[in-house]
Amino acid sequence: MCSHGDKAAEEASSSVSIMNASPDSELTVTIGATVPTGFEHTAAEEVQEKIGVDARISRDRGRIYFPVTTDKLSEVHHLRSVDNLFVVVKEYDQYHFKESKEETLMELQELASKLPWTNALEVWKLNRTLKKKKSHRKGGNATKAKPADTGVCDAAEQQESAQELSAAEGDTKDAPDVESHQQETAPEDKPVKFRVTCNRAGDKHSFSSNEAARDFGGAVQEFFQWKADMTKFDIEVLLNIHNEEMVVGLALTEESLHRRNISHFGPTTLRSTLCYGMLRLCKLQPSDIVLDPMCGTGAIPLEGAIEFNSSFYIAGDNYDMAVNRTLNNICHIQKRRAEKGSSPGLPIDTVQWDLCRLPFRASSVDVIITDMPFGKRMGSRKKNWDLYPSCLREMARVCRPGSGKAVLLTQDKKCFSKAISRMGGLWKKLHTVWVNVGGLHAGVYLLKRTAGVFGQTPEDVHESPGRVYKQTDEKDDG
Repeated sequence: MCSHGDKAAEEASSSVSIMNASPDSELTVTIGATVPTGFEHTAAEEVQEKIGVDARISRDRGRIYFPVTTDKLSEVHHLRSVDNLFVVVKEYDQYHFKESKEETLMELQELASKLPWTNALEVWKLNRTLKKKKSHRKGGNATKAKPADTGVCDAAEQQESAQELSAAEGDTKDAPDVESHQQETAPEDKPVKFRVTCNRAGDKHSFSSNEAARDFGGAVQEFFQWKADMTKFDIEVLLNIHNEEMVVGLALTEESLHRRNISHFGPTTLRSTLCYGMLRLCKLQPSDIVLDPMCGTGAIPLEGAIEFNSSFYIAGDNYDMAVNRTLNNICHIQKRRAEKGSSPGLPIDTVQWDLCRLPFRASSVDVIITDMPFGKRMGSRKKNWDLYPSCLREMARVCRPGSGKAVLLTQDKKCFSKAISRMGGLWKKLHTVWVNVGGLHAGVYLLKRTAGVFGQTPEDVHESPGRVYKQTDEKDDG
């Protein structure tokens, strides 16, 4: 019978050999993915459509899990609804944490040597090979944490001074993008560098995420003889804890996949993954005319033009800077497609306009989808009380009666609910998806255009045109 130390050394040696050897046969592993909170079901639907497997939605909002064979690993990276990917080492549905902090942390240290690391490390190695083939991809940012309590620690934390630790954490959070090959092409005979990131949610834990990451990371370092490195790591070990649910995994993405389309960001740029979820709500049909009247940086129509390219997208804004950002983002995507040998053409156009006097004939648009000003970074809550009814009326004018739809995102729920209640003859609310946008609780509202003829509903009798057009000057101030 071998001793614990011999077993650890044997396992560590085995893990290193896995990194140097190609898998001889396909493995079936569980992949975890972080997704925009509220669109978990949308992500599960996409996994079923494109990967052909059923995804399980985690009790911890914003995550899904699904089985996959290693031959489909590259396809997983092409999912449009997921932010970050990781391969699961071990899942615990009901992990009974000890009452005292000391006992819990000691148990986490002991856990490191008992986990089935082999298959996950083999998938990590295969994923690393796939990333080397995509030298244009950027990396260096850690998996973005969703829960309230997040800790990122290396095993040498206890030996660092408080000042050095603070600097290291600051560097990690704000680290600029670097070429992925800087981390990927290190000679295999060099020590493997790693770090542990703990994402913790729940109010019944006796420990913090930093403490869990520190102690678990120290045990991982001792077990594998890896070198701890906060920023230039090869492997990121994830410790996701939500109440009694705990998942240990290895990160497969260095930078969130939601950054795929945008090169010129604005103050309120939406994640491409959230845009994808909003677009799927529309159930777009071929030849649909899709309008984003407040496009900002063009994130929504760009995602649509790439993924749902049988429709045509018109993006507009009343700010010249926003229109310029959208144009730059379109040109960036076209250039990237041309470099890959693909057709650079995209079914999208951009116009600067007055939101409340859109240059469209009545009943000429099939779908309207936009991110409305929350009244925080853009506009103000006071202005929204005039803006929302005005733009809803103008949207109703250009949208096809009886069949047209709108998907509108806003965090100003009170103002929106009041505005939509005044539009009962023009819009009918079908569904609401509650999402997290930068820490704000917002709603994605799916509306259907009623069959009411614009100009002949009670809303048009009580609303004067002057009220509509007055909002333009106010919007310009936001």
